[in-house]
Amino acid sequence: MLNRLLAIFLFACLAFAGVAVAQADSTVAATAPADTSVAESAEADPGEVAEEVPADTAFQGDPLVKGKTGIRSIDTLPVNEWDIPTKRNSLGLTMLLSLFPGGGQYYTEHYVRGGFITGIELLLVYEVYFNKSWQKDRVLEQAQPFRDTVSMYSKLIRETQDRDSIAYYQGKRNEYANRVREKSDKKMEQEDLRYAENAWLFGLHLYGMMDAFGIWYNNNYRSVELRDMKTALLLGLIPGLGQMYNGEFGKAGLLYMGLIGAAASIRTSQNMVEYYLDRKHFLEKENSSSEELDRVTERVTYYRKNRNQYIWGVALIYLYSLGDAVVDALLSDFDNPMHFALLPNLTGGAQALFTLDF
Repeated sequence: MLNRLLAIFLFACLAFAGVAVAQADSTVAATAPADTSVAESAEADPGEVAEEVPADTAFQGDPLVKGKTGIRSIDTLPVNEWDIPTKRNSLGLTMLLSLFPGGGQYYTEHYVRGGFITGIELLLVYEVYFNKSWQKDRVLEQAQPFRDTVSMYSKLIRETQDRDSIAYYQGKRNEYANRVREKSDKKMEQEDLRYAENAWLFGLHLYGMMDAFGIWYNNNYRSVELRDMKTALLLGLIPGLGQMYNGEFGKAGLLYMGLIGAAASIRTSQNMVEYYLDRKHFLEKENSSSEELDRVTERVTYYRKNRNQYIWGVALIYLYSLGDAVVDALLSDFDNPMHFALLPNLTGGAQALFTLDF
């Protein structure tokens, strides 16, 4: 928004400068002696043809033509854009290189954007495929001594005839069995988190590919024509189509990344709710300690809360996508220079025409 305001200010300054030049020219022409113009005309070669004024710099009819101010310094300004122009216009290479994290952005000379995508994707790849595997192995390694101890007490219970010893061994076995269940719970949580992170990684990669396509598209087909808000709203009912209609393919990629990641997180949270509910029912039947039952109940509440938050997140992302599609359509011709221009009108004398659309 700041860049747009600066662009508007620049347009205004250039427009005022154009009016000042036009007024200065008319003033000089009005004050020049008549005989001077006659003498200059007499000295001119009758066979010499006056130089034509280029068509794009002259006013032709009504100067209020959409997209043209008649002031060359304004009309030739590039649109203030996130997607800078690039000479690399191969769609095939853009999409092929975008298979690698940030490759499409690097090809189209958007190195900062490509760097962010590459860095975040590599971190997620490390977290999902390396760190989570290491954590799983570590949990299994920590749980192994507890399993061995449970097996030992189970063997002692089978071999001992003394009831007091059996009660003691049974208590110790249950204690270590609970430790094994805690490690099993942690392993289950890590596996579900890994699934969710993998979905976010896929969504991020999809965003990178769609953003690269958006760069190519805007570099070749950027338009400041006004788009229909009703069409944008109707297409926006299907997530992402409203953004694509407005030429904002990167936004559509971000939308899909959010929806895919949130949907996967809803599924994993629901899986954990069901897992801990089963554990809770089992502990209630066994009349287990209140401490273990409270811990499992707390985990059920925690994952229910997570699931509900992601459900609300999906709803808000969807509503935001509708509003974003409509607003982008409304402001699709915001960069048109005719929305803020001060123009000289020389058809009926020196006048200043001012147009400002919202």
